[in-house]
Amino acid sequence: MIRTAVAAFVMLVAAPAAPESVSLDLPGGSVGQQVVAIGRIARVSVVVPEPRLWAQRVPALRGRWTPAAALALIARRSDAKLVAIGPGSWRLVPRRPAMRPARVAVRRAAPRPDIASDQGGDIVVTASKRGTTRDNFAGQFARVTGSELEFGGAGGTDRLANRLTSVASTYLGAGRNKLFIRGIADSSFTGPTQATVGQYFGDLRLSYNAPDPDLRLSDLAAVEVLEGPQGTLYGAGSLGGLIRLVPNAPDPTRFGGSATLGGSAMQHGSPGADTQLVANVPLVADRLAVRLVANAATEGGYIDKPLLDRTDVNLTRIKGGRAAARLDLSRDWSVELIGIGQRIRGADSQYADRGDPPLTRAAPVTEGFTADFGQAQLVVSGLLGTVHVRSTSGVTAHDLMERYDATAPDQPVRLFAQANRTRMQANETRLWSSAPDGSGWLAGFSYIQNRTRLTRLFGAPGALEPTTGVVNTIREATLYGETSVRLLPGLLTTAGLRVTHSVLDGAGEDVAARVPIALLAMSARRKQTIVLPSAAALVDLTPRLQMFARYQQGFRPGGLAIESDFVRRFQNDRVATIEAGLRTGRAGSDQFDGSLTLARTAWRDIQADFIDGSGLPSTANIGNGRLWTIEGTVGARISDSLRLEAALSYNDGRIDEPSAVRLFDLVGSVIVDPAAARAQVAARLSQIPNTARVTARAGAVYTRSLGSSADLKVDGWLRYVGSSRLGVGPVLGQLQGRYLDSGITARIGLDAIGISAGVTNLANVRGNRFALGTPFTTGRDQVTPLRPRTFRLGLDAAF
Repeated sequence: MIRTAVAAFVMLVAAPAAPESVSLDLPGGSVGQQVVAIGRIARVSVVVPEPRLWAQRVPALRGRWTPAAALALIARRSDAKLVAIGPGSWRLVPRRPAMRPARVAVRRAAPRPDIASDQGGDIVVTASKRGTTRDNFAGQFARVTGSELEFGGAGGTDRLANRLTSVASTYLGAGRNKLFIRGIADSSFTGPTQATVGQYFGDLRLSYNAPDPDLRLSDLAAVEVLEGPQGTLYGAGSLGGLIRLVPNAPDPTRFGGSATLGGSAMQHGSPGADTQLVANVPLVADRLAVRLVANAATEGGYIDKPLLDRTDVNLTRIKGGRAAARLDLSRDWSVELIGIGQRIRGADSQYADRGDPPLTRAAPVTEGFTADFGQAQLVVSGLLGTVHVRSTSGVTAHDLMERYDATAPDQPVRLFAQANRTRMQANETRLWSSAPDGSGWLAGFSYIQNRTRLTRLFGAPGALEPTTGVVNTIREATLYGETSVRLLPGLLTTAGLRVTHSVLDGAGEDVAARVPIALLAMSARRKQTIVLPSAAALVDLTPRLQMFARYQQGFRPGGLAIESDFVRRFQNDRVATIEAGLRTGRAGSDQFDGSLTLARTAWRDIQADFIDGSGLPSTANIGNGRLWTIEGTVGARISDSLRLEAALSYNDGRIDEPSAVRLFDLVGSVIVDPAAARAQVAARLSQIPNTARVTARAGAVYTRSLGSSADLKVDGWLRYVGSSRLGVGPVLGQLQGRYLDSGITARIGLDAIGISAGVTNLANVRGNRFALGTPFTTGRDQVTPLRPRTFRLGLDAAF
């Protein structure tokens, strides 16, 4: 009874006497999500007293509708009836009693705790793993809807970085980048270290210790970003935070889909194109459906290579898609199969030489790359009484091949090639129960087996010879849990614990004969048990103002790295973060919303990359550091048509205690006085690598109805990225950043068809996103310029 009473949602706003039609573009989801959105847009009151009806899945709703007509359609699709209870007020109730005789076949879909609500209402933070609402979540998070990310054509992870100041990235190219959150940054290029950001599609990790696969953000309900370490719930590799892609699920109630086609022209570069197709096909009414997504893009090149007499060499082609099939076994249980695939082919790298002529590179070789990603998932979910059950199993294949110019000044042409081959099997099974007041519990088990093979070749083009490589294998078995208790009406406390037992195996490949076999065997196998606690408190200061405090840890396992011709072990690193924050209002529904967060992170045995004595990239523990982070966001609805938003992130990261073993590599000279050397390194490393001290963003969204069947939306933004250092040591100490990026997109919607136009890099800024194209000393100072000013026209249609 309590659950039923609290699950009722009432929009307490004044309803107009005769509601006019409004333009709706609501993705498929639950009844609750859609009525919340309609209540916010049309300013009407809707009551849904039945929890199962609130969670009932319904298809997308698009077009111009009066509130009554839209709600009536939702009622028909969910086997409910709409009851008018006053001017601009309705109640949605089940058409049939909630309790049915066992002999009656029930074909209603199971609730989807993995689908977040749309803007407005109480947002569900699905990355909390137990359906915690935003008002009951003690931590800093961001949620970007799929429609926002696809506005102006689907893109990759750069779309997310452009919208959030807390997310940063390297810029080696699509499928090669490493993502960072909150300044927890390490390596400049792909190596044996695990990423500091956990990336997930649904409940399954995208990869273990490979770079961002840069999947196209197509046909998603939302992307969620949890800031700060997430070790208790997500384990290894979530030191800085978590990025979770939440897909739109197959809908067995209707056939539909969409298509998008776009073309782009670039100043100082070659043209590009993009296309996307989405189809939802019911196979058995109310029980079985498949959802198909296909996309392809050509990103034009803009870097010239005069030594090879070629222009616009860095053209990149991306093809991919996914397929999902969902079978509703009963009202409460479902099975879903998901397949994801993507192929990236980069003709060359996108870095340039600093100085004139601009956008050129004096490299005598082609530095192309390939990235292939594939994943298959099996998801079983349902209810045991009031306890939710969800089990996800999957296999992942991720391959990356890169080529680097390794030609030294006045020396013969040399090429370095590196291939990273990753294979992963994983399972996570969890049970949870949540109450409307935020209290509840979660218990889970996970198992991961990951094998990464790093092979390297070096020599003259066409005559490359193997050099030292390494294989790292890890097997993790984990038990974790979390519980939340509301001690007082305005105080919610949470505590959690994760225990992970890991077995790490490593071996060298193509190792020089002079390396003692005993040394390799000694460093090849290790076992370790990691315990990660967490605690949080959420305080309701006023009905609209909340304060939270949180303590969390994270870690990355160690492994084997290559240094010159040797294989050497590096240890696991670990972070501990304590943070506090304030937040008020809800974006999209309140006139004003904002948040402010302060966090301090202690980082021990930092894993990072450097250049070894032979000029090759290597990995080691470089010491201990600390990081202070301040982040603020603010949004304001100036009118019914215009919303303004701004965000600022400040990161002060420093390596306080450089590792004695790495002092020579970091200083680059013979060490006479270790104390003086440490002081020299600390002075040089005023910032943790790849961490911009200041990142700021401002944006504006304007929407307006142009008549009974047309509407206009304009979305514009500016993003400033402050200076940072590329890495550690004399070779990787270059400065990068200090640039202003920008973009604006406009779309006119005509019923089910839309026409869009957009421009990125409005001021045609060159800047320097990333000061690395090749880690080798080639006598040239490198920069990675922004993509030049680009114009795009697009056409989209829904059916």
